[in-house]
Amino acid sequence: MSELDPKDLHSLLIRIADALDRMAPPPATVLSLEDSDVFVWQPEGPHLDPVEKPNRLELDLLHGIDRQRAQLHENTLRFARGLPANNALLWGARGTGKSSLVKSVHAAVNEQAEELAIEPLALVEIHREDIPTLPRLLSMIRAQDRRCVLFCDDLSFDHDDTSYKSLKAVLEGGVEGRPENVVFYATSNRRHLLPRDMIENERSTAINPGEAVEEKVSLSDRFGLWLGFHNCDQQTYFDMLRGYARRFELDLPEEELLRQGNEWAMTRGARSGRVAWQFIQEVAGRLGKRLE
Repeated sequence: MSELDPKDLHSLLIRIADALDRMAPPPATVLSLEDSDVFVWQPEGPHLDPVEKPNRLELDLLHGIDRQRAQLHENTLRFARGLPANNALLWGARGTGKSSLVKSVHAAVNEQAEELAIEPLALVEIHREDIPTLPRLLSMIRAQDRRCVLFCDDLSFDHDDTSYKSLKAVLEGGVEGRPENVVFYATSNRRHLLPRDMIENERSTAINPGEAVEEKVSLSDRFGLWLGFHNCDQQTYFDMLRGYARRFELDLPEEELLRQGNEWAMTRGARSGRVAWQFIQEVAGRLGKRLE
């Protein structure tokens, strides 16, 4: 066998090294939770997008949900102090303040951090469609020192969607379980996160209907704290309008504010925190007032 020319050998070695580089797995991504207090999980990359100006309200502006507010705030405060805390499921009617409460409680606890000598919490939002990547996100957060509230808004599962099984394992039942520095908060219009007809179908077609239904509804059991939200009555709705008007100094007589607000709710067929906020934005816009 003839010896290779040194130049040919060098070229061959370069091609081999390039081929090995292409075959090698990409370097492990290290996530940082230090750039912000609020992030959005992006599984492509993967990376966390810092949110400079989170969309949230002051905690005191959320009316009609005093019990839910107190319970979630207490649970989050315990978690920030390093004490045992539960995953929380906020379920109920649309527009009743579920997602607003999660974001507002996170901000309120962080405002107390210096006074209570605790580290501020990070809030990481994961989109519903990215739930299958949740195990990867948790494995990365597990390596961080910072405590983190993981938040999924409008969480629910439809027919033929099996990703709820991986969520069950991650929350409590897996080998590793939930990381000590993570608590999971989710909002949903469904108490059991699955459509009723899906549960009923399992009951009617299964050999053992009871076991099939248990498999479906046991996902919500992974949440130790259940907080129900319901459409508010007229008095609570009016309290919301008054609170917003005072906070943003809207120059509109109270009688007129309530009259117009009631008409606004009637055109939408419901009273809720979302409807109240939409009306306040309408009034502020007419008055040329910024909501800051």
